[in-house]
Amino acid sequence: MGFNNATQKDVAVRAGVSQTTVSIALNPESELNIPVKTVEKIQKVARELNYTPNRFAKALRTNRTQTLACIIPDIANPFYPALVKGVQRASEIYDYDVITLNTDGIKEKELHYIELAKQGRYDGLVGVFFNLEAKHFNDLAELGIPVVRLESNARAQTRQSFDNLFVDDEAAFAEITELLIQQGHRDICMISGKGGPEYLRVSGYKRAVQKANIKPFIQLEKDFNEDGGIAAMQGILRRKTAPSAIVAANDLMAIGCMKVISTVGLRIPEEIVVTGFDNIPAAQLVSPSLTTIDRFQGDIAERAAKIIIGRLNKQVIGQGQTIKQPYKIIRRNSA
Repeated sequence: MGFNNATQKDVAVRAGVSQTTVSIALNPESELNIPVKTVEKIQKVARELNYTPNRFAKALRTNRTQTLACIIPDIANPFYPALVKGVQRASEIYDYDVITLNTDGIKEKELHYIELAKQGRYDGLVGVFFNLEAKHFNDLAELGIPVVRLESNARAQTRQSFDNLFVDDEAAFAEITELLIQQGHRDICMISGKGGPEYLRVSGYKRAVQKANIKPFIQLEKDFNEDGGIAAMQGILRRKTAPSAIVAANDLMAIGCMKVISTVGLRIPEEIVVTGFDNIPAAQLVSPSLTTIDRFQGDIAERAAKIIIGRLNKQVIGQGQTIKQPYKIIRRNSA
């Protein structure tokens, strides 16, 4: 029978060990080793007593908040919940909390959260920064606040003050465009929002069509969302003839595009095919289901959080790493 205000001393008495041993056993950051059976016994007793570590006392002792910040550009985009959950999944193992901060892709907001980290609000940052350069993270490195950027390219540099996990957006868009070319499509339109990941994704599309001696056709809109996709497709349909294929910069734009196509009575994929990017949950729920690219965002985010905590615990050392992550084309019914 447990009780609500159990202390380390209570756990130590029940387990028949010293309070110091309990502290070591229940601290994942400890570099001291004790027998595995002893750790398991202490953990079992702690669960029986509903023991909860005093986070405030630990913060005072370690001068840490036990909190990581997950920075995302669009909290309304269903791509990002899996990313946040991945950070949380890894962080909870090490007794870290995660706070999610939305920037709307605005540079001033990104800089604001950097300043909050410098003030000691968070122990580390994991996130997507569309507008910041390496120099903006130098002060954090000097303060011992690790950063993992989730990127669309390598951002190679000689000395890196942050870790960089990236999926090669340019290669991914070249590959999915080449897939459509292999299917016989010659009139392929790329739709994208402006800024952020636009350049690399459009660049991959251009690389593929130019290699096949096809003239690029690009429709840009303000936003990377359904409204952007709707506006892009409406603009495309003002042409005398519709293209045979649409390569969308993300799934939300693809879904907005599909709505317009359905409204005007065209059939997907018989008369026009559509592809997306991100593999959000809705991609397999729309009709027809959306061919897209999976970036395994949950796995990437989990790895990012482990790198942050590894640096905080001195288990990961040295200058920042640039690590390439996998992607995969998910074939469904829209293409």
